Amino acid sequence: MFRLRVKIFYIYIIISFMLSVYLFYLISKYSVEKFINYQRSVRSSKLRDRPRIPQIVGHYVGVGSVGNVSKDFLNTNNFAPVPGVGENGDPVVIQAKDLLLMQQLFQINRYNLLASDRVALNRSLPDVRKSKCVSKEYPSKLPTTSIIIVFHNEAWSVLLRTVWSVIIRSPRHLIKEILLVDDASDRRFLKNDLENYVQKLPVVISILRLNKREGLVAARLMGARVATGDTLTFLDAHCECSPGWLEPLLARVQENPKKVVCPVIDIISDDNFSYIKSFEFHWGAFNWQMHFRWYTLSDEELAERRKDTTMPFHTPAMAGGLFTIDRKYFFDVGAYDERLKIWGGDNLEMSFRIWQCGGEIEIAPCSHVGHLFRKSSPYTFPGGVSGILNENLARVALVWMDDWAKFFFKFNKGTEEFKSLNVSSRVALKKHLSCKSFDWYLRKIWPQNFFPAPNKFFGRIQPIDLSTFDHQEYITLMKKINLIVKNLNPELKWKFLIKYLSENVKKIGDSMKAAKHTSFCLQKPKSNSIINQPYGQSFLKKCSLLINVLDEQFVIDDYGRVMTDEGVCLDSFRKTSVDGEQIIEEARKIKMVTCGSNKSAQRWVYETDTYHVRNIDSNDCLERGVTLIKDDPEDKLEVLLNPCDVRNELQKWMLFPVAWK
Repeated sequence: MFRLRVKIFYIYIIISFMLSVYLFYLISKYSVEKFINYQRSVRSSKLRDRPRIPQIVGHYVGVGSVGNVSKDFLNTNNFAPVPGVGENGDPVVIQAKDLLLMQQLFQINRYNLLASDRVALNRSLPDVRKSKCVSKEYPSKLPTTSIIIVFHNEAWSVLLRTVWSVIIRSPRHLIKEILLVDDASDRRFLKNDLENYVQKLPVVISILRLNKREGLVAARLMGARVATGDTLTFLDAHCECSPGWLEPLLARVQENPKKVVCPVIDIISDDNFSYIKSFEFHWGAFNWQMHFRWYTLSDEELAERRKDTTMPFHTPAMAGGLFTIDRKYFFDVGAYDERLKIWGGDNLEMSFRIWQCGGEIEIAPCSHVGHLFRKSSPYTFPGGVSGILNENLARVALVWMDDWAKFFFKFNKGTEEFKSLNVSSRVALKKHLSCKSFDWYLRKIWPQNFFPAPNKFFGRIQPIDLSTFDHQEYITLMKKINLIVKNLNPELKWKFLIKYLSENVKKIGDSMKAAKHTSFCLQKPKSNSIINQPYGQSFLKKCSLLINVLDEQFVIDDYGRVMTDEGVCLDSFRKTSVDGEQIIEEARKIKMVTCGSNKSAQRWVYETDTYHVRNIDSNDCLERGVTLIKDDPEDKLEVLLNPCDVRNELQKWMLFPVAWK
């Protein structure tokens, strides 16, 4: 009998174990990928004190889906803070038993709502400022500000944590009011419950509501028209202000009412709500598709920063979600373009307008505000995201970019239909304010830009085989240019070369159609997921049949930088190995890395007599590989750097100019 009971007990243990394994499998099936990403983000949050490259701000990445959830589920406010959780900006750890619920809740707002709901609304945050910022003193009398926060179906805990961070980390006498502008939310808890809650808070808070979904611009304009503060401070509804954030912004606006001042944007993890410090010295700009990007400050600007790390610095463009501006100046300089729909392009429109019309945009390194970055958006765009974004960006281009608007329309699919938009009211504003040109903006405000220009080469870089190359138009032109530039320095060589190539774009293009030549083109490297920038080894790939493919286009200035979209440059580097006492230089694979202002390793010259692309630093030449890269689905050839040899046909290249406007 005893043995029978033992057997039954073991069978029970085995069955229980199998059921546990099966249950774990079911949970894992839905949650393991999210759990892995979550654990990685927990580990990465421990590195928050190290400099970090900020995420893309203002780049819409697609509408999410909330799946099969009921209206009651969407309208339930599950805020239930757990003492100590998330304090000091620490990550929230979710137990394995709650992973399935976490996954379900994640779909609602596209961030870890379960984690957010366990963190107090007034949680503590680390003071991430540099010590000189902490000790910096500001005027005793600063202008007041109206805080304007636009929300649409934001989670209760995230929205009110934004509000509380303003209240507890701002001098009370500087906050004139907080204006919450509801862009037609349909969550029940954002109606009466929110109205009743904010009435009990220790600052004046008003809730303004749009009757239908009109978007960020319309909502912010509603708030700005009601505001009574000396300045306006715009915040997104998923932020947390860190200690000492407000005074640096107000002090700069007080010094010059035409300054628009932005904080450093730190990261709040969408996976675990940890607060991660960003690297202070990045500025905002944009790529050829007019998507906002963060780029490293120029060498000159970084050198200036070393003198005083607390001083604000200029930025060519702002992210648009977080900034302070003088209230009167906001309206004097044109507020917002009311025809911009829902979201997108508003930050560039304001950036161009401020700079071109006499103002300045700065980033204050002593002001830090955390922003919750999502990998995708839960929001719907009435009319479709691509159409709205393209139309908004087209309006910006038509009003502010002059000839570069043609470049935008020519090289960005889906924008052509918006070339005839009525922008007369904003053009009239531009004229009324006596605004400067986009050419002035590129030369004076962002001289490090990688955009095409009349004094730069723009087009393809292609290898040629002179034994079969019968492109007489190009060969004749190079012989003619060579007679002029033979004894000139590299910069003057480039000036003449760029001039003659630009003047002969059509001739070269027409004759190329009938010429025999290799069908490979130098390509921009793929984007690196960590830094959100193309970076890495350069390859040759089969040229597209269309001439307006951005990945094949390069810009060369008269310094000899070979640049492409996203601010990356062709770079030479040395790789050596030691054999006994002899140092052996190996063939070097060419990379594209972040452009530098005066890096000789990124300086090239085109030899018009030998068709070489020579690096000035190493005095070596570009060379194409001969065999396709194995195990690559695309036909690719490597690009190498080897000693120049006039007899080496693999080192012959053509600069094929393309009309950019």
